[in-house]
Amino acid sequence: MLVRDIIYSWKGWGGKLGLGSGMCRLRIYDLSKGDSKGIAHLRPIIVVVSDVPESKMSVRSCAGHIATMVSRDFHIDSHRMLWIEYYPLKRYGKKNEHIIPESFEAVEFDWHEDNAIKPKWRTLKPPILDEIVKMVKDKGVKGSRG
Repeated sequence: MLVRDIIYSWKGWGGKLGLGSGMCRLRIYDLSKGDSKGIAHLRPIIVVVSDVPESKMSVRSCAGHIATMVSRDFHIDSHRMLWIEYYPLKRYGKKNEHIIPESFEAVEFDWHEDNAIKPKWRTLKPPILDEIVKMVKDKGVKGSRG
């Protein structure tokens, strides 16, 4: 069940300069709520983040920092969370003839004193990819305020 769908702003580490600060679309799903048919999930909290055009920073460049802040701000147990970066299909070129396909990438972190460090990206594959796509597409993924 979708429990949050917002534009999330995070503070960086640059003080007044605001280095590393930015924003992203943040969706939080809680599989323990709703119709789970009694199935227990090892990671019932699924966090999906995507870039927004208004941000100066990409979610990929600040993955650990954003995961740390989201975990703290929304009181999410990092060991019960699946972190996913979503990149929508992009077209480019004079006539939009080139395509970068959409992708969903899971990010695994090492957690040290409640800080996400050493991110490792992996492309999601079926069957989990199919379930994530179905869940996210139900609410209309656009990579922005959607």
